[in-house]
Amino acid sequence: MIRLKNQAEIDRIRESCRMLSGCFAELVPLVKPGVTTGQLDEAARSYIVSHGGKPAFLGYDGYPASLCVSPNEVVIHGIPGDRRLVDGDIVGLDCGIDLGGYYSDAAITLPVGKLSAEMDKLLRVTRECLERAIAAVKPGGRIHDISRAVYGHALANGYGVVRQYCGHGVGLAPHEDPQIPNYVSPGPNPRIAPGMVFALEPMINLGKGDVRLLDDGWTVVTIDRKASAHYEHTLAVLPDGSVEVLTSWTWPY
Repeated sequence: MIRLKNQAEIDRIRESCRMLSGCFAELVPLVKPGVTTGQLDEAARSYIVSHGGKPAFLGYDGYPASLCVSPNEVVIHGIPGDRRLVDGDIVGLDCGIDLGGYYSDAAITLPVGKLSAEMDKLLRVTRECLERAIAAVKPGGRIHDISRAVYGHALANGYGVVRQYCGHGVGLAPHEDPQIPNYVSPGPNPRIAPGMVFALEPMINLGKGDVRLLDDGWTVVTIDRKASAHYEHTLAVLPDGSVEVLTSWTWPY
């Protein structure tokens, strides 16, 4: 069931998204060679708690951290720990905040030091996929309009698109209907309407789109072990039909 939000609820979700944007502003400068994924998680948790929020991911279905940290071949849900980032890595940071029962969700993939041209292009194109997804959100349109925008751009650049995981509704819970695939699926294709709040999140692979889940039950990696990039914003379709991107993060270039 799709839960349409009223203006008061969107206002509260926006507050959660502003706090999450502030968290990313703190995290982005920390991403450099030598930092551990666990240090990034601790920085996220500290920021959220000190600003009066709760880490939405911590304990969610048993997830053990506040931040998903996903280097290189890790697509999503990387569990932070002792791994140190090195020059030439890319790393995805995915975070959400529960602010009094109102939820935000966003992700960014960042360069660690100097990237190869191949990795640089992967990040650029994946971000463009998100931009095209956002542009496709129009009242009266369909969810598959979003999916088509992502898939077409990724395919045109020779990349694989992850099919097992997708964008989703958000706001009154961390994950809500509708599901928003990054390819045109045979599944439900509801109309976009005012009051919908989405987390759009292209997950684009340098190689094939196939992925697998590791034995920890969380970490998703590419089958061919090639790199993957992931960007995500929370956005709302306002009562007047306009679309507002509620989260932000600093692009490092």
